[in-house]
Amino acid sequence: MISLFIFCGFLIFSVAMLLATARKYDARDRMKWLTRPLLILIIGILIASINPFSLERVDAGHLGLKVNLTGDARGVSDYTYKTGWVVFNNWTEKLYEFPTYQQHIDYNAQTVITKGGFSAEIKPSFNYALVPTAVGDMFQNLRLPIREVEQGWLKTAIVGSVNDVANKWAVDSIFNHRELFESSIVTECNKRISKWFTVSQLRTNITPPPALQSAIEAKTKALQEVQVAENQKQVAIADALRKIAIARGDSAQMVIQAAGEAEAIKRKQMTLTPLYIEYMKIERWDGKNPTTVLGNGSSTMISVK
Repeated sequence: MISLFIFCGFLIFSVAMLLATARKYDARDRMKWLTRPLLILIIGILIASINPFSLERVDAGHLGLKVNLTGDARGVSDYTYKTGWVVFNNWTEKLYEFPTYQQHIDYNAQTVITKGGFSAEIKPSFNYALVPTAVGDMFQNLRLPIREVEQGWLKTAIVGSVNDVANKWAVDSIFNHRELFESSIVTECNKRISKWFTVSQLRTNITPPPALQSAIEAKTKALQEVQVAENQKQVAIADALRKIAIARGDSAQMVIQAAGEAEAIKRKQMTLTPLYIEYMKIERWDGKNPTTVLGNGSSTMISVK
C-alpha cells in the first residue's frame, strides 16, 4: 500500500509539472517539454517497486507484534505491541497478529493408553485464549505465528495431558465418569500451558476399541440384569409381606368373629331358663295336637304307673 501511495504521489507531481511548464514550450519543443515529467514518473515507479515499507492494519480483537529481524538475537529481544494501522520496514521488520479472543480447535484422532494398558482413540476439541500480556514472551520462546503454535507446541501439550491423565484412569471409569475425567484433563492442561494460554470446554470424544466396547456393553448389560433381578426380588418380598398381612388380617377377623359368636351363645344360654323355654314352646304352638300313624294292634293309650 505504501508503494501505491508513492506511485500516486510521483504521478500527481509529474502531471503538475507538465501543466506548469506547458506555456514555456511550443509545439516544436514538445519532446523537451515531456522529458522531465516522464523521467520523474519513471523514477517514481522504480522507487515504488523497491520500496521496503508496508502499511498494514491489525484487525479488531487481535494484538500486533512488530518484530525486529536484524541484530544477533534476530528480533527475539526486540518487539513492540501494535494496534490499528502499522507502518514497518519489511526488509528489517515483520508484523505478526495474535487473536485475543477465544479460539476453537478440533484435532485429528489420536491414540492414548488407559490404566491397565488398554488403548483408546481421542479427537480432542476445546477452546483456548492467549494471555495478552504473555504474547511477546511466547514469541521469544517459540518464534512462530499462532497457527503453527496451535498445530505444534499447543497440540503436544494437550495430547500429552490427555494421555497422562488417561494413564491414571481405568477404561470403564472413563466412560462411567466422563465429565470428571475431562475436568481432570482441563486442570492438567492449564497447569502446563497457563504461562501463555488458558483452555476451557475440552471434549476428548474418546472411543474405546471394538473389543473393549463389546466388553463394556456386556458388563453394562450384566449390571442391568442384576439390577432387574434385585428389583424383582424386592417386588416379590413386598408381595409376600402383603399377603401375610392380608392373611393375618383375615385370621384376626375370624378370631374376633368366633369370639363374638361364642359370646353370643354364652349369653343366650344364660337367658334360657326353664320358664323361658316353656314360654317359647307356648309361643310356637299352633293349637293343634300332634298326630301319629299307628300300626295294627297299637293303642293310643299310654300306661302310666
